[in-house]
Amino acid sequence: MKTKWFKGSSDLFQKTQRRLTMQYSGLLMLFLVLFIVVVYTLLYVVILRDQHRELENLTRQETRIISDYLADSARDELQGLGSQELVLAGVDQFFYYVTNAEGTFVTGSETMPHMREELFELVSGWVPEKNQIREETLQVTFDERRIGGREIKDVPKSDTVRLMIDGSPIFYNGQFVGMIYIGKDISFAYQLFKWLLIVLVSLAVLFAGVAVWMSYLMSKKAMGPISTAFQRQKEFVGDASHELRTPLSVMLSSIDAMEMTDGIEEDPFAKKLLRNMKSEVKRMTGLVSDLLVLARADSGAAERTLEQLDVRAEAANVIESLTPHAESNGVSLGLEAPGDLLVLGDRARVKQLMYILLDNAVKYSPDGGLVEMKLSQSDRYWTMAVSDQGIGIHPDDQPRIFDRFFRSDKSRTRTVGGHGLGLSIAKWIAGIHGGTITVESEPDKGSTFIVQIPNEQAVST
Repeated sequence: MKTKWFKGSSDLFQKTQRRLTMQYSGLLMLFLVLFIVVVYTLLYVVILRDQHRELENLTRQETRIISDYLADSARDELQGLGSQELVLAGVDQFFYYVTNAEGTFVTGSETMPHMREELFELVSGWVPEKNQIREETLQVTFDERRIGGREIKDVPKSDTVRLMIDGSPIFYNGQFVGMIYIGKDISFAYQLFKWLLIVLVSLAVLFAGVAVWMSYLMSKKAMGPISTAFQRQKEFVGDASHELRTPLSVMLSSIDAMEMTDGIEEDPFAKKLLRNMKSEVKRMTGLVSDLLVLARADSGAAERTLEQLDVRAEAANVIESLTPHAESNGVSLGLEAPGDLLVLGDRARVKQLMYILLDNAVKYSPDGGLVEMKLSQSDRYWTMAVSDQGIGIHPDDQPRIFDRFFRSDKSRTRTVGGHGLGLSIAKWIAGIHGGTITVESEPDKGSTFIVQIPNEQAVST
């Protein structure tokens, strides 16, 4: 069964675009949140300050009324004040109490007479400092609401009342004769803050969506030229790789033909020259083949054939074919696997994956080292692990080990060969089978590459 595997060739760009979108929207949201905080704080401060000012003016006004009353009646005490016709009811005034110099209640009124004891308790004995205003929160019941003998019909919806309380001393002829305390109902202000916060948060949610959409458009526009350039680069790599295969094949055939001509065996210099040329042409052919595989993968043109295969048998064949190469490097190959391991996959790609991992392990193994492949299967996955006793991979390099052209040990590039594409292809092969490839490694202690592929393939066909 042949299927075309299409990896979103724009995966890298989609991730970058998402990252840019998040960054752009994050910045916009940060400014939006700062704006909301500043606006809310300013309104909060301005409204409360306005309430403070109103309460202070009300307190001064009513203090002046009482002082004028005492001056007009030539009295130096507040006793009997409650029986006088004094208008001391202000807008949103929840209560007022007048006490004498000893703090004894003289007169007062409140919107809720049944709460007088609790309200008077709040101000009893309190001598406010200059410009000191208190805020209190009360849980109240609304049996009745009266002030100055008048019934208040506007009953608040909430049983929570917030009060702003001010106090002022009363003097007569420079002598302290008592205190007046006034409580102002500012519940409406906090209700306003609540609704203001709801409105601002709703606007924030709305503008958050707008910010994300704008950020998406901005990131898409920013990634457009890069994506186009990368697409052209992929097309160039694919075309160049395809075009280079023919001349490289001709060169290799020509070198083979030259090796068979008379006189080459007798000329050591010519023999060495042809051998080096052949080695380099083969190396270039391998590079071109790897580039062509990746170019096809990027373009979505790579095909795979799904069939049932015995992974153990394929692994044994691969190890057998690689044994001469391993022995020439002083490395032993081993296989540990169950009797049979039947899976669904692309035979050619799975074998290529094995070749890549085993060849990579042999290259980086010391003389006398052991490279071992272990195969296993669980209910969900079949696993291939290739271990070596080589130089290992530094932890800083491990996140990049599957990047194209990345070489962990650049000092050994020329001695071990390769171009840093093998592990990229290995990751691609694992990916088209719906699996993953990871590495476990410590410097100077070897490496283990672990491939896990689902038994039930989830890749779209």
